[in-house]
Amino acid sequence: MSDERAERIAEFIRPLRVKPGSKVRLDRDFDPRYRAGLKKAEGVELLRSGVSLLAEYQDRLAAADSYGVVMCLQALDAGGKDGTIRHVMSGVNPQGVRVSSFKVPSAEELDHDYLWRYAKRLPERGEIAIFNRSHYEEVLVVRVHPENLLRQKLPEHARGPDVWKRRYREINDWERYLTDNGFKVVKIFLNLSREEQRIRFLKRIDLPEKNWKFSAADVRERRRWDDYQLAFSAMLSATSTEWAPWYVVPADRKWFARICAAAVLAHTLIGIDPQYPDVGEEARKELLATRRELEREAPAGASADPYAERNKADRKEKKGKKGRG
Repeated sequence: MSDERAERIAEFIRPLRVKPGSKVRLDRDFDPRYRAGLKKAEGVELLRSGVSLLAEYQDRLAAADSYGVVMCLQALDAGGKDGTIRHVMSGVNPQGVRVSSFKVPSAEELDHDYLWRYAKRLPERGEIAIFNRSHYEEVLVVRVHPENLLRQKLPEHARGPDVWKRRYREINDWERYLTDNGFKVVKIFLNLSREEQRIRFLKRIDLPEKNWKFSAADVRERRRWDDYQLAFSAMLSATSTEWAPWYVVPADRKWFARICAAAVLAHTLIGIDPQYPDVGEEARKELLATRRELEREAPAGASADPYAERNKADRKEKKGKKGRG
């Protein structure tokens, strides 16, 4: 990857990054309809290019087997989390990606500390883990509905007025621990406007094939819109760190949100810069000996190494085109 291309990606996502230590107010600082001057037709090609880049870097990540990536996706209902995952990860090897969706905690999960169920879904080295909703539910839904603290069976002293400040610190420390051990944490908030959410809810009601996605509970949560905006703003302010920054992705245009998510993940992988392992001199000698053996097995009239011949022809063609240019 050229330094120029890496810098273009970094420049593209820079307006989305929440500066660590900054005080965020969503309605003032981030526009859900921002699209960086792009048109949808341009976006289709950019997303295709981004997915191809992710496939390359995921392959290198798996081969290096030293780092893992945790991608956290947060949004209000109808924010586009599922579609973002489906489109952004469409070209990668599914064996190297695990997606976890976190819903209402089970009885077993409530018998553990609040980070336990998320720690169980962390990736192995060489993998990308996507959290569809994440440990940030513990300072969002639980904050908007503090009665959920009672269900977590916390001792009384742990339910005091400093509970949210303490959880921000604990989450920051946990993510620092993961990063120090080679597991990069990338966090994306899909920022949807109130009007766009209304339209998407209506679509789920109007189209029979979308009815299954609609829940009356979604509308009840919508009534707490202002409370959620405050909770999101506080979360972004307190937990965007140098080692695990937040990116606020404009989500009113799905195609643009997917481009941004792909760019943020690509930026993270470029920063890791995983390399294919060097097999070493002895292993290389063994590979060459095996190659000669396979070449001797070529049927009469067949190329000893068709791949090498095609590769040589391709390089010659590219060199010719470059010369004519």
